[in-house]
Amino acid sequence: MGEDRMEIYRVPAVIMRGGTSKGVYILEKDMPAEREKWDSLLLRIMGSPDKKQIDGLGGSQSVTSKVAIVGPSSRPDADVDYTFAQVSVDKPLVSYKGNCGNISSGVGPFAIETGLVEAREGQTTVRIYNTNTDKIIAADIRTENGKVVYEGDFAIAGVPGTASPIRLKFVDPAGTLGKGLLPTGSPVDVLEVPDLGPVEVSIVDAANPLVFVRARDLGLSGRELPDELNADPQKLDLLEKVRGLAAVKLGLIEDWTRSAWETPGIPKMTFVAEPEDYLAADGREIKEEEIDLLSRMMSMQKAHPSYAMTGAMCTAAAAVIPGSVVNQVCRKGMNPQFIRIGHGSGILECGVDYKENGAVPQIQDTFGFRTANLIMEGTVRAEL
Repeated sequence: MGEDRMEIYRVPAVIMRGGTSKGVYILEKDMPAEREKWDSLLLRIMGSPDKKQIDGLGGSQSVTSKVAIVGPSSRPDADVDYTFAQVSVDKPLVSYKGNCGNISSGVGPFAIETGLVEAREGQTTVRIYNTNTDKIIAADIRTENGKVVYEGDFAIAGVPGTASPIRLKFVDPAGTLGKGLLPTGSPVDVLEVPDLGPVEVSIVDAANPLVFVRARDLGLSGRELPDELNADPQKLDLLEKVRGLAAVKLGLIEDWTRSAWETPGIPKMTFVAEPEDYLAADGREIKEEEIDLLSRMMSMQKAHPSYAMTGAMCTAAAAVIPGSVVNQVCRKGMNPQFIRIGHGSGILECGVDYKENGAVPQIQDTFGFRTANLIMEGTVRAEL
């Protein structure tokens, strides 16, 4: 097909690392006015479907194939609106279901860099409305002389070096699907898993919906590393099977075998275990006393290399739900303001503010710290 028959887009864009993810950040005004063109444009920008994403900006993993679309907000409680897009690496698929907390950590700096929010001296709080989940996120960002300060001494597991901390607070995070903190109404459900049998799970919805299962119930330990899981197709298939059945339970799909196509991003699959010594992916020894639970997450049918920020927010909320799978494996007497999740790349610290409210606590907010970095700004060319 000749170029004269193609539509050529030249889109101003920024590549940013947000937390342990990396994505393309675009102003909404620079996207096509016709929303139906977004998917094909984002697929072209990222170079999907192709497992190498060799002809686009994607990095060949789900955590590096993400897009943030940001614009001014008309809401009185928000400064900017932010839409998250998960672009599949190997499928012609773009999902807008759910949010990415790591990519969220780059939205505030991007809003300041592009003039959507004016920087204050010392610290700038950017109030972000996430359109995917209909929730507000408050991001506290260090700023000096009208500019974002990226340099600092704060480290997060899964990212080399140090940077300036960004505090993310997810306000009233429960019920992104409109069904409350426990969308099934129960802290524990039983799924009948083909070729395995009944498995207890907790389906919790805070910041994003997650399905939690005890590692041992799936023949796992909770100490597995991402490469180990990704090299075991049978375990990947089992984990996706459980996730698909949970998606059916949530009413997201009718056929669990279609989960990877019809709802690839939510619920997020997570398996947990009691605290125990283990080796992180970089060979560092994590001691049992340093963590409050072991947890491993999946992302787009592969093992997450570290831990999703929204996953941490939901894990923190699940930890204070009496009887939930997470609550059962967590260290007894843990501090809900300082929950330490042992994941494949190290430790993620997070917290939850809540009120006792009978059997189901009222989650006021969840919070944690990330870092971000502006890597590149320029124009991406895409032919449609």
